[in-house]
Amino acid sequence: MTEKSTGTGAPSRTLSLLWGSGDTAAPRKGPARSVTVTQIVEAALDMADDRGLTAVTMRAVAERVGVSAMSLYTYVPGKPELLDLMVDTCYLRMPRPAWHDEPWRARLTSVAQSNRDLLAAHPWLTEVAALNRPPLGPGVMAKYEHELAAFDDTGLTDVEIDAALSYLLMFVQSVCRSRHDAARVTTDSAMSDADWWSANQPLLAEALDPTHYPRAVRIGAAAGDAQNSAWSAEHAWEFGLARTLDGLAALIDPAER
Repeated sequence: MTEKSTGTGAPSRTLSLLWGSGDTAAPRKGPARSVTVTQIVEAALDMADDRGLTAVTMRAVAERVGVSAMSLYTYVPGKPELLDLMVDTCYLRMPRPAWHDEPWRARLTSVAQSNRDLLAAHPWLTEVAALNRPPLGPGVMAKYEHELAAFDDTGLTDVEIDAALSYLLMFVQSVCRSRHDAARVTTDSAMSDADWWSANQPLLAEALDPTHYPRAVRIGAAAGDAQNSAWSAEHAWEFGLARTLDGLAALIDPAER
């Protein structure tokens, strides 16, 4: 069983924890409980945000909240269920301003941006938040309801709205995952993209013969000059979001195709 995506834990226990009954269970024999599920989730979130998901182990979380590793399992069955709780908590805290009379493009841009902000604040979410098996807790449901409402009055069917939202969120997740991967490479190598290209420029100039690779050399140089790198997260975001919305316009505003 994988511990790196949502929806891999025991469903009945996970749903019980997600909807709050985990903190209000009937009293048990033995010492009184010293922590709550909420405190455990908060500790795990702090660890993931500070040091990445690999830092979040059941033993490490137990040490953070001051209980034994074995005791922690009486609160949360395991790492898969803990991940579901962490993801749902992040979703529950997302801002959800009311939609008014904004055009549909403005509403969907807001949905995309709020998800981008979430993934920027919690980069580890790109590794675990599975679209096919989301933790069906209050955070997921509130987020889903709010984002579906952004498609009101678009004329799409219910199935099309669900698919269109997934399409938009997959774009956001893809760009954010690429951005986080690029940031990790920079951190691991202790070298910026500009420094890397500068250091390798003599070799590249010798190896990349424009007579053999005319398009690659010409277009690559133009993109590099424009972006100051072979790839720019900001350019990918702006260009990709516009094209994603253009694609949805084929369904929502077919007359503009």
